[in-house]
Amino acid sequence: MITIEQSKSNSVNPLFKFVTEEAVALLLKIPVTEIKNIRCWPNVILVISEHLVRFVSYADLPPILDAERPTNKDILTWRKRWRKQKTHQAPKFWKEFYSLKFRQAKDFEELSAWGRLVNILKFALSHDSLETLRKVFQEARNFIAVPVRK
Repeated sequence: MITIEQSKSNSVNPLFKFVTEEAVALLLKIPVTEIKNIRCWPNVILVISEHLVRFVSYADLPPILDAERPTNKDILTWRKRWRKQKTHQAPKFWKEFYSLKFRQAKDFEELSAWGRLVNILKFALSHDSLETLRKVFQEARNFIAVPVRK
């Protein structure tokens, strides 16, 4: 089991709520099973895996359903990071992450919740990414079994 350790510092990064093993693994292009430890420090995340040790920015990780909705402060943090990187958009792996979440949805309510979250973030995604996510959403919706009413 992977441990996500929070530093003993009094300050906590507001984007800590979006740290997941799955997102970190996808960002670093490694299997989740290779991650040994994730240490969340006030300004950066240290990821220790079998074959690498890497620092990751909180602003590179996408929002998730298990946390509260992204706040305006979160959005400003992301925009600042993207402006500094001269991309002005979310990292490309966000598209992969949300595509995976759409496909993993167990029911229509969960799929819809992920869709609503992506809708909040559409400002951050490229047109091509949004089109791809719409297609994946439609495919996932078609595969989810609808309960039969009696």
